[in-house]
Amino acid sequence: MQPTPRIRLLARLAARGRTVAPGLLICLAIAAVATMIGRVVPLVGSVIPAMAIGIVVALIHKPSARVKPGVAYAGTFVLQLAVVLLGAQLTLSVIVVVGVQSLPVMLCSLIICLLAAQLIGRALRIDRDMRTLIGVGTGICGASAIAAVSPIVKPKHSDIAYAISTVFLFNIVAVVVFPVIGHALGMTPHAFGLFAGTAVNDASSVVAAAAGFSSAALGFAVVVKLVRTLMIIPISVTLAVSEARRSGDRGTLNGRRLFAMIPWFLFGFLIVAAIASTGLVPGRVIASATHVSVFLVATALAGIGMSTDIAAIRTAGTRPLLLGGILSVTVALTTLATMLLTGRIG
Repeated sequence: MQPTPRIRLLARLAARGRTVAPGLLICLAIAAVATMIGRVVPLVGSVIPAMAIGIVVALIHKPSARVKPGVAYAGTFVLQLAVVLLGAQLTLSVIVVVGVQSLPVMLCSLIICLLAAQLIGRALRIDRDMRTLIGVGTGICGASAIAAVSPIVKPKHSDIAYAISTVFLFNIVAVVVFPVIGHALGMTPHAFGLFAGTAVNDASSVVAAAAGFSSAALGFAVVVKLVRTLMIIPISVTLAVSEARRSGDRGTLNGRRLFAMIPWFLFGFLIVAAIASTGLVPGRVIASATHVSVFLVATALAGIGMSTDIAAIRTAGTRPLLLGGILSVTVALTTLATMLLTGRIG
């Protein structure tokens, strides 16, 4: 008697689960430790510790053949699932209200950042994948943006690790410097919230910078930052089209092909955001989804850390770090200039 399709599917899923379980469990354990570190030191968060621990573990004992499938699974599917759950942080009403107020500033800083990443990156002889990752990480929302575009660009794990570390470093600098700039320019809490939410990319760093200015700036800064996360969608679609052309797939770019190029997890992101907008989902469920998303990002970064080629990072040298610094300054100056021109500086 032949097994039914349902039984065959369950058998395949069970086999897949047995294959990825050893490596995935290690990544989950690292993420748990990193989450505890993030609670003790909120400014650091859980992503950087997870990646750092993964790298250390790999240096001590290189992942075996039995562990590698689960490590790779964490760095791909788990990463994509985390992006889907990021949509729980947004509702359509918040997107409209904050978007109207902040869109000109966000678009100007993002466009100039991405252009600068390519032009300056080429001048510094930085490879395409690295400058793309640092550009979207600096211009949009740090590790989350890098996580979203990585399955499309398919960079080396060493590039992902370097890009996230670079963006994180300048986030820490922004936490210290931005409140000083805000007070020196006489910004209102609302204006500083727009400044920090646009020019600082990681959520924990946005919170720290806004809180360092005033508690009144905190709420608006976080909402601006969350709306800025939506820029992941058009950038990811653009990159998907670019990668298709670059790979030699030059067929007619009609609506159906464009739709097929959009990664599945971006649809998931929008669906989750739409569900959150209905108001039917309890607040505690939304909060739980956000926490799970952060934990899954940490799990994925643990896997990426364990797969990182340290020799490749050494080979890359300090030029990507220099690019990250230039882009961070560029985003800050562009944001300030656009706010001044649109009358939002005070």
